[in-house]
Amino acid sequence: MKVLVTGYTGQLGYDVVKELKHRNIECIGTTRQDFSLTDTEKMKSFVENYKPDVVIHCAAYTAVDKAEDEPELCRAVNTKATRQLAKICKSIDAKMIYISTDYVFPGDGDNFYEPEDKKAPQNVYGQTKLDGEIAVQEILEKYFIVRISWVFGINGKNFIKTMLNLAKTHDKLTVVNDQIGSPTYTVDLAKLLCDMAVSDKYGVYHATNEGICSWYEFACEIFRQANVDIQVDPVPSSAFPTKAKRPHNSRLSKKSLDKSGFDRLPSWQDALNRFLQSI
Repeated sequence: MKVLVTGYTGQLGYDVVKELKHRNIECIGTTRQDFSLTDTEKMKSFVENYKPDVVIHCAAYTAVDKAEDEPELCRAVNTKATRQLAKICKSIDAKMIYISTDYVFPGDGDNFYEPEDKKAPQNVYGQTKLDGEIAVQEILEKYFIVRISWVFGINGKNFIKTMLNLAKTHDKLTVVNDQIGSPTYTVDLAKLLCDMAVSDKYGVYHATNEGICSWYEFACEIFRQANVDIQVDPVPSSAFPTKAKRPHNSRLSKKSLDKSGFDRLPSWQDALNRFLQSI
């Protein structure tokens, strides 16, 4: 089996390639140097030349606030390129694993979103990722759509690194406490994606680490586990106005994983502990 992973330099792509190699599965991680997602011809020739059995599409435009100012570029990467990649997968009979987001939902209430629940993205980024999902479902039969949230990994920027860096120069921080969700550790997610790659249990899944918290609770646990003595005060989202609207509810139900016999990811506190040890 051969697997092609896009976005190799990102947090998730890096750990997916690492996990595939750990399992002795032949793979290649691609970057912008190999092909730009907006260069259809180059992408087509590269993928067709490698002829993977599975494409794990981790690359995306993820600058959520910036996307409000450059919606066309965001759409070109997240929607149009995903559509093209799905067409290429169909032409070579490859499975596709598309990484999506909690941002496809309206983000209100306090229920756990099921995969089939009503979609209503509240910002440009969320809409382009939803349109990418729709393209994959229209074109392919052999696909996995995996929605994740609050991602952290060794390779790149994330909330944990930001908090630890801020603690070096501040003795007090304020963090929003009215956005609820689940962190997702790329090391744990990579294992699940590799399990999916060798299966044919196609469909739409939610995959985050177990348990929920607010960003404020997440920050408090980061400092507790890292033994950093700092005052953290909870504030509403209105204290940090952003260009793109953020969901207040990012709770994602994992029942679809259970139904297909995939293992759920460990608790987010356990994942945080392992991440802190790794850095």
